[in-house]
Amino acid sequence: MSDSQECIMKTRITELLGIDVPLILPGMSWISTPQLVAAVSNAGGLGILASGPLTPEETRASIREIRSLTDKPFGVGVTLLMPGAKENAEIALEEQVPVINFSLGKGDWLVKRAHEYGGKVIATVVSEKHALSAQSIGADALLVTGHEAAAHGGDVTSLVLVPSIASKVEIPVIATGGFADARGLMAALSLGAEAVAMGSRFATCKDSPLHNKVKETVVSKTEQETIYSKNFDGLWARVMKTPRSVKETKRPMNLILAGIEATKAAKIVKQPVWKIMLGMLVMLDKIKLLAYFGASVPRLQAATIDGDLDKGVQFIGQTQGLIEDIPTVQQLVDRITSEAKALQDANNRFFS
Repeated sequence: MSDSQECIMKTRITELLGIDVPLILPGMSWISTPQLVAAVSNAGGLGILASGPLTPEETRASIREIRSLTDKPFGVGVTLLMPGAKENAEIALEEQVPVINFSLGKGDWLVKRAHEYGGKVIATVVSEKHALSAQSIGADALLVTGHEAAAHGGDVTSLVLVPSIASKVEIPVIATGGFADARGLMAALSLGAEAVAMGSRFATCKDSPLHNKVKETVVSKTEQETIYSKNFDGLWARVMKTPRSVKETKRPMNLILAGIEATKAAKIVKQPVWKIMLGMLVMLDKIKLLAYFGASVPRLQAATIDGDLDKGVQFIGQTQGLIEDIPTVQQLVDRITSEAKALQDANNRFFS
């Protein structure tokens, strides 16, 4: 931990997770890889591995790679609705990962299994109903996702959602959606959160595998240049505004095309086609969601991995307008903690 990090106040989240600063890297597919996860954890925060694009074997290898790069706490994220997520969660539990972060599904079994070896569980939520449900099954903390967030934020802005949920639960809250600097961190703490997750900001660090062309594009764009739509991957999601993303979010797929596109999810998540189709038959109401998922992933890969924004679409939050450079993770964490202390000192003048 650098000298500047010693300035930051301790919170229930830093104590719960055994970290030095209340800064979290959420699990972002093809971005929250072992290298970036370890960089954030080594800088004093908590890095969370994105297991969505990984097979169980790849998840296990990634967990072990993280452990070779850091001896600090880290987590694994699982989106339970998606094919292959339960299998990846089982691997994380077998490997006794310190923190499990789940979303879009029932995580009671995860909580029980993680607690057996002393692990902690964070539930990602976008509403009071889901927050109270997660607390009732024993989740240790909540990652509350506001409207400003990249990818799948809620309908309510962080300024309202975070204090609303924080006032109704006993477990600590991590705020995400609209946070990218010291001002955001101090605001989140004032709202009742005890840490912030900064997906877009960490994604645009030098340590991130996000393609440099996309990082440079983020720096050049404003907070106005995002699109929030349900037509891209089946869930309300925020993406960078480009000619391609405008086209991709213009209208939803029809049911026939949805059925065809749904089978693409099998190759993407390296699952047998029969398993995907069986899941669709069991969950007929999810057929379009699986279809959008299958259709969206190649476009996400084109942007994130290849840097091709003419063919690809990039998840990004409204914090795009706050991102003006491409520092290392350590430089970013040092900057935020130092500036947060300065803000705290400056704000004391209001209470003299």
